Amino acid sequence: SDFEILVINDGSQDVTLDILANINDSRLKVFSYPNKGLAASRNRGISHASGDFIAFLDADDLWTADKLEAQLKALQANPQVAVAYSWTDFIDEFGQPLGSGIHKTFNGDVFANLLVDNFIVNGSNTLIRKKAIIEVGGFYESLCYVEDWDLWLRLAACFQFVAVPSAQILYRRTNDSMSMNVLGLEQAYLKIMQRAFNQAPDSLKYLKRQSFARFYQFLTLRALEVLPGREIIFPSPQKGRAAAR
Repeated sequence: SDFEILVINDGSQDVTLDILANINDSRLKVFSYPNKGLAASRNRGISHASGDFIAFLDADDLWTADKLEAQLKALQANPQVAVAYSWTDFIDEFGQPLGSGIHKTFNGDVFANLLVDNFIVNGSNTLIRKKAIIEVGGFYESLCYVEDWDLWLRLAACFQFVAVPSAQILYRRTNDSMSMNVLGLEQAYLKIMQRAFNQAPDSLKYLKRQSFARFYQFLTLRALEVLPGREIIFPSPQKGRAAAR
């Protein structure tokens, strides 16, 4: 229960502020800004945070009730570690499960694992020592996609990670979510991976082909995917062309 909630209102056009005005809790602080995007909002939250540990929760995702407690205990038990993460399950727009989640466990030096696959999956997952985020420079605001993977890579190049082997992140996926924009994902991925492999030691350069193969397999499947929703929508010709490319 010992935490602060920093709500970064990124130029929202909905009833966010009205809802927050009805919540009476001294741990809640609200900061409103003109719209600047996800990475900038996270950096703004970091700048206001007073604690030693930082966690991010995007507006449409959920945590289990024990997420913060379990990850904090993992960091306290491993003082040499800077980042704790949990397993992820997927839910649809109604909160219903979407198949099996991502349940991968890597501990210690995970840089090579992250070069090949973003096993952390999403930006709502981690609990990180604030000083580590500041040391690596926070989120790069020039990125509109996979900015979380970029930060995990920069952290993993300097610090150790610890896994909490329990599904504690419920990542919401819809047909119009940012993660469905395969062209945007591709462009951002190429940018961050070029930088990551340029800075990686020579002993890890061989992983580049494997990383690209896995990511393009992911993009192909994502291009064709249609998630359950209010209407049944079949893959369009545009999706087919994107997958073929």
